[in-house]
Amino acid sequence: MNKRDYYEVLGVSRESGEVEFKAAYRKLALKYHPDRNPGDKEAEEMFKEAAEAYDVLTDAEKRQLYDRFGHEGLAGSGFRGFNGFEDIFSNFGDIFEGIFGFGGGGGRTRARQGKSLRYDLELSLEEAFHGKEAEISFQRLEGCPTCHGSGAKPGTQPETCGTCQGRGQVIRSQGFFQVSSTCPACRGQGEIISQPCPECGGGGKNRVEKELQVKIPAGVDTGSQLRLRGEGESGENGGPPGDLFVVIHVKEHNFFAREEDDLICQIPISFVQATLGDTMSIPLLGEEDAHEVTIPKGTQPGEIIKVHGKGMTSLRGFRKRGDLYIKIVVKIPDKLNQRQTELLQEFAQTEGLTLSKKKGKGFWKKKGH
Repeated sequence: MNKRDYYEVLGVSRESGEVEFKAAYRKLALKYHPDRNPGDKEAEEMFKEAAEAYDVLTDAEKRQLYDRFGHEGLAGSGFRGFNGFEDIFSNFGDIFEGIFGFGGGGGRTRARQGKSLRYDLELSLEEAFHGKEAEISFQRLEGCPTCHGSGAKPGTQPETCGTCQGRGQVIRSQGFFQVSSTCPACRGQGEIISQPCPECGGGGKNRVEKELQVKIPAGVDTGSQLRLRGEGESGENGGPPGDLFVVIHVKEHNFFAREEDDLICQIPISFVQATLGDTMSIPLLGEEDAHEVTIPKGTQPGEIIKVHGKGMTSLRGFRKRGDLYIKIVVKIPDKLNQRQTELLQEFAQTEGLTLSKKKGKGFWKKKGH
């Protein structure tokens, strides 16, 4: 997706300064904040986009790089934006304090995005070929319905921590220096729950079993990930939920091997088939009818026969399926009956070969070495 110009995102000119940037960002943060737009994915993206633009334009080094080389210049320097809302809140706490009455110094009142989760799903190669509807079951933390996530007993409220005055941090002087550390009384929450909720024990969340129907697209491979937005653990203090990442693992097949969108198999043939040629039927993945493969006359061991468009379903848009590569394995019989031996001896004579019945001396000895 192409990124918009950062000046356009904030609605400011290229001659604007930090004061204009901050005012513009406060306006956008107020408009698109996740607390005011619960479940609105478009608002979430606008909120993140505005934060990224503000971060770049208020940093002299980043802004200079962006003005000269654009988004590509920032990407080349290692800039990747923000990982999530928690990242944004922790960086611009002073701005959110002015808008919403809380900042970045800790405390339970700060909105936090929920934790993202991972689910590992195993598929057969056939399931990966066709795609499927899979039902998955997993556990996640959800806001307690009794206390609505506050952690306090219904009818009561968390109390502001008297030690840190709700900041979540305490500052101690050591000589000429001041050292900030997590408040030991509230453990950085800024609040103390004197009467915890009987259902969640004051944690504000309960672990629940969740079932989902997941649509697996055709062509997935081991390592493919499906991101289910908002299906992770619930956020805190109005923060959005995390995401669920479904990681695919495709089991090995007993006949086909896979390399990206292509399939590879081996078929054994006799030396007679390799010499005279033949036609064979082989199974195809995802199809009921077998495929007729022509073995050309004089086929050598290890030769590859390519069957176009009979590989895996492709996730890529430029082709529907990969190709099938058939490796020929020529089997040499270790036992012959008398008639077979006679026929081969006659064949050897037509080629002017005289086969010794005695044990050979070896290649090097024949050469006089």
